[in-house]
Amino acid sequence: MKGVAALVLVAGLLTGCGSSSEEAGGPVEITWWHGQTELQAKVIEELAAEYGKAHPDVKITPAVGSTNVDEMLQKVQAVLAGGKAPDIAYMYGTWMPHLARTPKVYDLTATVKAPGFGWDDFWPAERAVSEVNGKVIGVPALVDNLAVIYNKKLFDAAGLAYPTKDWTWDDFRVAAKKLTGGGVYGTAYPVTGAEDTVWRFWPMIWQQGGSIAAPDGKKSAFDTPQAVQALDLWSAMARQDKSVYLDQNGEKFVPLFQSGKIGMIVAGPYTLLDIIGHKIPYGVQVLPGYNGNHETIAGPDNWVVFDNGSRRAKAAADFLAWLTRPEQDARWSLGLGNLPIRKATTALPAYRKFVKDFPDIDVFTANLDNAKQARPQLPAYPEFSEKVGNAIAQAMVGGTPARDALAKAATEADTVLGRSR
Repeated sequence: MKGVAALVLVAGLLTGCGSSSEEAGGPVEITWWHGQTELQAKVIEELAAEYGKAHPDVKITPAVGSTNVDEMLQKVQAVLAGGKAPDIAYMYGTWMPHLARTPKVYDLTATVKAPGFGWDDFWPAERAVSEVNGKVIGVPALVDNLAVIYNKKLFDAAGLAYPTKDWTWDDFRVAAKKLTGGGVYGTAYPVTGAEDTVWRFWPMIWQQGGSIAAPDGKKSAFDTPQAVQALDLWSAMARQDKSVYLDQNGEKFVPLFQSGKIGMIVAGPYTLLDIIGHKIPYGVQVLPGYNGNHETIAGPDNWVVFDNGSRRAKAAADFLAWLTRPEQDARWSLGLGNLPIRKATTALPAYRKFVKDFPDIDVFTANLDNAKQARPQLPAYPEFSEKVGNAIAQAMVGGTPARDALAKAATEADTVLGRSR
């Protein structure tokens, strides 16, 4: 979803589908379009140069593209409509079902299943998001998950024991209430209504054995007593306990945590770099659970290849196979403060240094084993999610009863799914 290394990568000759040198059997030219700061761009340039040196038949040219990944799907669609498809694009995982409908998307199944690629070395949550209807259309580019990050100093001041792996959501509520006071909130929740709101809610449904949508994708499945219980808890914390900082734009709660004004947040590993920079004494623990189930949610993003002819598509797929090997993963993911995308990367010396530099980051890595389910692979998921996000905000901010808010959202979500068929 988000991260220090959240990036945009689009490879392609935007002026045409090929060059005379390619047609004559010369080097395949791949433009690596990214949206990175100078630090990340330096790593990109080093990787591109290294690959080109080892593969003289392929030329990788990094170039700055959009600085906002949120706009990438729309930009790639515009390029596709003009007949000048990119070769590789960095895409959010929630876009995979939509992209699967695009004829130009290249099937990467054979690439990831080839001997030596190590597809089973990627976490199940990553593989689930990469595959749509039995077809692999993306190679994992970034992965994260949600856990509880807490301020040890504030817990100590409140006389509270630190969160444990056995915490329940009721324990979480009690702690948040005790942490609140003197200008400090116990916890926070982004109530923008966007995916940042919703993906914090889905694990609480999964933990209780629930689902987001029906298996056939024709109906929603989230409007249940268990979901009402989960939203009721957050609403009560926000409106009765006053222990929740309701972040209206989703951009303030992390800085407030960094300044010691919030006791604990549900967030991902991408927040740790800045937290460390602010010298906050923090700890990380898995999400609270129901009945011993502590499922979380992962937010994998993918590299997607577009088919501009077999030679270019093959070169792009081969490059991704190289880019996602443990040695390159360590330089890219770990080097920029993100979780490894492969299990084998954790066996490298670079990972040991990574854990030393980012205390408790290994809790996030281990937490990937708790990411057992993926958001439904539905082309209409973004709009579907928006209905749920609005319901959460209406309950927590506006006081709409959780039962009513979720029932309305389910009706609207069913309409969305009906239109998308």
